[in-house]
Amino acid sequence: MAAQIRYDEVEVGTELPAASFPVTRATLVRYAGASGDFNPIHWNEKFATEVGLPDVIAHGMFTMAEAIRVVTDWVGDPGAVVEYGVRFTRPVVVANDGQGALIEVTGKVAVKLDDNRVRVDLTAMSAGQKVLGMSRAVVTLA
Repeated sequence: MAAQIRYDEVEVGTELPAASFPVTRATLVRYAGASGDFNPIHWNEKFATEVGLPDVIAHGMFTMAEAIRVVTDWVGDPGAVVEYGVRFTRPVVVANDGQGALIEVTGKVAVKLDDNRVRVDLTAMSAGQKVLGMSRAVVTLA
């Protein structure tokens, strides 16, 4: 697979299609099984509140993975992502109410680099709060 977006067709400020990702307790259980991260803050409400959290929270790496999907969906090739980093600013709180939480992600081309690469800055929000800071990906375009 190769990137489907052409370097010469994007400009600084180009917005990527936004996306929303629902997160339920069932989502967290599936992710725990896939990742091997069974920390009780991600599934046990009593434990999570006893350690000072408002409720069960999503895995940080899960949140990070959902955010980069905006980039990989846009570029058409996950292998085009050559760098990706974030700072975790707030947890995604996942209530046990049948609805859970929603991670809302937007992205924008921030810088055009050499070698057909661009830096995309992402904004990830949940419950009206920014959950990832300094969320940036470098992507090689066609």
